[in-house]
Amino acid sequence: MKQRKEMQLALQMVSGYGAEFSAWRMPGTDPAAYTNTDSYVERAKIAEKGKFQMIFIADTPALTVDLGPQTPSFPMDPMLALMAVARETKHIGLVATLSTTFNYPYNIARQFKALDVISKGRVGWNAVTTSEPLAAANFGARVGNRKERYSMAHESIQIVQALWGSWEQDAWTLDVEGGKFADMDKIQPINLQGQYYASRGPLPIPPSEQGQPVIFQAGGGQEGLELAGRYASGVYANPYDIESAREHRQALRQSAARFGRNPDDIKMYAGFMFSIGSTEEEGLERRRQLMSFNPEEIPSRVSYLGSMVGLPLSVNSLDIDQPLATDMLKNAYANPMDPRSHRALELLQKGLSIRDVLAHGVINYHPVVAGTPLQVADFLEEWFLAGACDGFSVVPDIAYDGVADFVEHVVPILQDRGLFHKDYEGKTLRENMGVPYQYGRLKDN
Repeated sequence: MKQRKEMQLALQMVSGYGAEFSAWRMPGTDPAAYTNTDSYVERAKIAEKGKFQMIFIADTPALTVDLGPQTPSFPMDPMLALMAVARETKHIGLVATLSTTFNYPYNIARQFKALDVISKGRVGWNAVTTSEPLAAANFGARVGNRKERYSMAHESIQIVQALWGSWEQDAWTLDVEGGKFADMDKIQPINLQGQYYASRGPLPIPPSEQGQPVIFQAGGGQEGLELAGRYASGVYANPYDIESAREHRQALRQSAARFGRNPDDIKMYAGFMFSIGSTEEEGLERRRQLMSFNPEEIPSRVSYLGSMVGLPLSVNSLDIDQPLATDMLKNAYANPMDPRSHRALELLQKGLSIRDVLAHGVINYHPVVAGTPLQVADFLEEWFLAGACDGFSVVPDIAYDGVADFVEHVVPILQDRGLFHKDYEGKTLRENMGVPYQYGRLKDN
């Protein structure tokens, strides 16, 4: 495994369109990409060409958006999307979210390990609890309190990992002459019983090239830190500034150490969005066009921007295509409760119009860079060298050309700077992440 300091990249695949829910209307985009599996395969193959360590699919098992103007937030089924990608790629990792709250551990173990074997050791499971009431309603259930959901998650992960390891590693004999397909003495039930879940086992699937899938985690708070420190090799995080990102990464490493693990064996991937153009103006124009598809959202966005900088901003009293007046701007301040506010105030103070400040993505869920490939690379370098993350979960504004633009124009800059690898380190996701082989439950789990 390499020891030099290089960032890792995950391509976050949304619903086939990109980070913005209006991207389906952009020229060149296939409006039906949501049901076109080939579109997922194509983007994954481009990311593999760019040596991305993995693709990542988030998921909530419910319809949570208005499908009038917007597209769904996730693919039709993450596991089926990854299955299609697995058959058409050779190196890139395949990571999907599956809830520990509304899935039985046996089903989770079976789906992920089967895909891990099929892909020759390239799979990861993002194990998350689910607090969405709409999701609970789909399963005829209720949303438990936080303590209950995380207790369920601990049980789920422990049972899943035990099932993954229920074959000894040399149990699959394939002895044609002796007529022995497998050694049943080395395939044993796990017989685990918890408060919420139980499973007899065994799972009728042999080890993959990496032993078993990699565990990822994406929850916050103290419970999330404990879950990650105990089980996860990768964490998807949503910090908006370097300081909070560095603090979160350090807390994850400390949590891993408390459970007797090497802190270097847990990698944090910071969410990041981008809009690439040959100039900064071109990058901004992409985002202006995306905003123009949903004009009804502009008033609420302007009002929200006002709350970030302590000003009563309204489309009824301001021309949002003009900079704020000096006498108004002098009363502005960065809301200390929102880490995005400093960036918003900085752009307003530079004299940008309200529309362009919004186009810079200051109220988006992840940090946004709208600009040239060099500006995107500079942002990633600054965060990485500051110790804010081990890599990034990148989300293009528009998938149909955004992934290719990143691979063709940003990746070479990162490689030339020695910040990103030029080829895959191995054949499995664990090798390419630089995390240890694992088979079955860790001893202290």
